[in-house]
Amino acid sequence: MTEQTCDAPLTGMALIKEKVATLPSAPGVYRMLNDTGDALYVGKAKNLKNRVRSYTRPTGHSNRILRMIDATRSMEFIRTETETDALLLESNLIKRLKPRYNVLLRDDKSFPYILLGDDHRVPQLFKHRGSRKRKGDYFGPFASAGAVNRTLNTLQRVFLLRSCTDTVYESRTRPCLLYQIKRCSAPCTGEISTEAYDDLVDEARQFLNGDNRAVQQMLLQKMQTASDAQDFEAAAVARDRIRALTYVQQESGINQPNVGEADVIAIAHEGGQSCVQVFFFRAGQNLGNRAYFPRHDKDQSELEVLEAFIGQFYDNRPVPKTILVSHKLPGSTLLAEAMSMRMGKSIKFTNPKRGPKVALVEHAMQNAREALARNVAESANQRRLLKGVAESFGLDAPPQRIEVFDNSHLQGTNQIGGMIVAGPDGFIKNQYRKFDIRSKASPGDDYAMMREVFTRRYGRLAREEANRPENWPDLVLVDGGRGQLNVAGEVMDELGLQDIPLVGVAKGPDRDAGRERFFMRQRDDFMLPGNSPVLYYLQRLRDEAHRFAIGSHRAKRKRDIRKSVLDQITGIGAHRKRALLHHFGSARAVERASLADLQKVEGISDTIALKIYNHFNDYDE
Repeated sequence: MTEQTCDAPLTGMALIKEKVATLPSAPGVYRMLNDTGDALYVGKAKNLKNRVRSYTRPTGHSNRILRMIDATRSMEFIRTETETDALLLESNLIKRLKPRYNVLLRDDKSFPYILLGDDHRVPQLFKHRGSRKRKGDYFGPFASAGAVNRTLNTLQRVFLLRSCTDTVYESRTRPCLLYQIKRCSAPCTGEISTEAYDDLVDEARQFLNGDNRAVQQMLLQKMQTASDAQDFEAAAVARDRIRALTYVQQESGINQPNVGEADVIAIAHEGGQSCVQVFFFRAGQNLGNRAYFPRHDKDQSELEVLEAFIGQFYDNRPVPKTILVSHKLPGSTLLAEAMSMRMGKSIKFTNPKRGPKVALVEHAMQNAREALARNVAESANQRRLLKGVAESFGLDAPPQRIEVFDNSHLQGTNQIGGMIVAGPDGFIKNQYRKFDIRSKASPGDDYAMMREVFTRRYGRLAREEANRPENWPDLVLVDGGRGQLNVAGEVMDELGLQDIPLVGVAKGPDRDAGRERFFMRQRDDFMLPGNSPVLYYLQRLRDEAHRFAIGSHRAKRKRDIRKSVLDQITGIGAHRKRALLHHFGSARAVERASLADLQKVEGISDTIALKIYNHFNDYDE
């Protein structure tokens, strides 16, 4: 692929006309840029010249396209070998650049899986989220963490495979509680032979690959054999495993014999808003569903939204063999070709018209309609609340971005500042930020913590985001009273950001909810009526900021507690630390060890042993 960048003093349609003359009649991707160089729109084309020329027509454009053309100040082009390459690149750029005029998939969280690891001599069964780099068999994706946790618990009862980490496994000297409650066969202490454990792993692998009937038949045969031999304890174990297997099949909604590996995608489109429902079927099991509300302009059709959604949704996710869609997509052939090329297997799009699969699509459609109706109602309520916030605080317009701050610490230790963001669509969790307090001068000084957090947050905003108004808050809430507000105001004055409204939210007497006082600069403090919906909304914002800050603080404190004294010694990495702990049993025993004992540890040289000994005995190295 080759890239060329065109810059010219012309703007809008005149600029586009000039670019057409230099474009090849070949596949590629084009980007329309505004005056600050940010992407307005990313598009693909089978023929770049013809596609870009279409923007120079004097008529036939929607208002959205006309606004986009008028705002264009520059264009960039990437030529590709095929239209398929252009489609893959377009989806990648849209997710990375988030252009204003593209359909945007706002939820980009990775899905959880159940992984049967294959990188240890004793494989483990556990929940996995993120890139699929570890060797093993993946079962999923699941629509939620709750669904994967319930299924994992049941699978542990069926197959009795370990779920502990390799470090915990290596350090066990007696079976853990999971063995006692019959959810693990305890290979760590030899309660099961290697051969028998390998049989359990093979059974689990069969199940993950969709061969449920063979696994159930195998368990039935084991139960019958044990019963015939009057080994009633073994028969009871097999019986319990059969019951658990039946439960996990029912829990996952397995009654879809005609659907092995497929995603069902349906869109509901009304009033310029859309909801896309995705149902996941793997190994014939329904692993749940998730609703998405992509951002797009009101004049974009449901086919355009659905096609753009699918391209971005599968940009960095595994694609099943079959994708059932609620509408026949004009670009389904190109999408299937691109995904097949990326996955190395045949991908098929189907818009079923008859048979049992139609019911699946209709079910997804019904869920999409209901979710869209709920979202529209919630959005209307949210707009009313934001209007009430503007009236309560004397803002010129309802705020589109509210940033809320809270700090957390324990007697001055593990100090954390938290910032949450909310807008018309609710909490914007991918915009949350946490700040590890760096200042050590006044541990536990809330004012000093607030000054540092505001200086870092808005200093960076003033330096790096000056040309991105969408990243600037319309309202900033601070957990605290007049003192915290004054500190925040001083920082904003120093940075030249006096125009951003600041409000301090102080808890009522005895920290009673509903009796909060609000503080603003150059205004007397005040309270809102106890039954005010705006007050409840502001309480939710404050509580969310408190939840985020204290959660970050606890996570930091937990990490510090887990740190070993061995981590403080230069030259002691994970391997040497593991060798020392395996040899002595604990960090405290290492601390008490003599130099001669340290030198006996495998992997610890005399030099490193001396360094460890000197560290714990206050000798100069």
